[in-house]
Order: sequence, then C-alpha cells, then structure tokens
Amino acid sequence: MKTYMAKPADVERKWYIVDAAGLPLGRVATTVADILTGKNKVIYTPHVDTGDFVVVINSDKIILTGKKLEKKKMIWHTGYIGGLKEMKYDKLMRENSPKAVEKAVKGMLPKTTLGRKQFTRMKVYRDAEHKQEAQKPEPVEVKGVRK
Repeated sequence: MKTYMAKPADVERKWYIVDAAGLPLGRVATTVADILTGKNKVIYTPHVDTGDFVVVINSDKIILTGKKLEKKKMIWHTGYIGGLKEMKYDKLMRENSPKAVEKAVKGMLPKTTLGRKQFTRMKVYRDAEHKQEAQKPEPVEVKGVRK
C-alpha cells in the first residue's frame, strides 16, 4: 500500500465560519489552526498547503478562563532600543480582540513560509457582521466545548 501525497492542484478550498461567542480562546484557536493547516481533511499532507478559509466572528465575546484576563500579558518588541512593550489581556480584549485571536492562532501554525501563507486565509471580526456571505461559509463546531 502506498502513502498518498496530495498535490497543490488536488486541493479544493472551502469556507468555514466559527462563532466564538462564549467559547475559550484556546479552544477556538486550535479548531481554527486545524482547519487552516488542513488537518481536518483526509488528504492532509504536511508539506502541501491543504487548508481552507476560516471566518471567526464575535471575537469580542470570547472568554479567557481562570485569571488569564488579569495576569496574562502580550509582549512584543518595536525594534528600537528600549522598545519592549507589554499589554495585559483585559486591555487587549477591550481594545483589539481580533488581535488576541490572531496571536493565538498564529502561535499554533508552523513557523515556515507555509504557515505564513496559511495564516493569510483567516479573517477575524469583532461582531457577527462579516463580508464573506457570498462564499457561503459552513458553520464549525469547536472541539471539546458543549453549548
């Protein structure tokens, strides 16, 4: 029996929508990362971009469990001397909740050119309004969470 290796021409991309309202950030991020990398498909091949498009809505209503909202910080460097910056997640979620979702998902993707390309297929919106109605995205259930 031979191992099947997908070719870029074999990949058919679909659109999915994830409603993040009331769900933990990490659970949403793992579900989205799996779809972007194509791990939810039978034809998954590690070195071929087999992933799909994902639209995440209601990022303002996403939750952080435990005391992460008060204690967890996003740290980055501006590139200038003394340019180390930090922001607590309660302020980040108030001001720019899509950035928190993007950071969580990007951390779960491969750190290669393939991972950077996969990341471009994700769209995050603060509320239920989005611009991808024409693509008819299919709803996705987040793993490990019962509503």
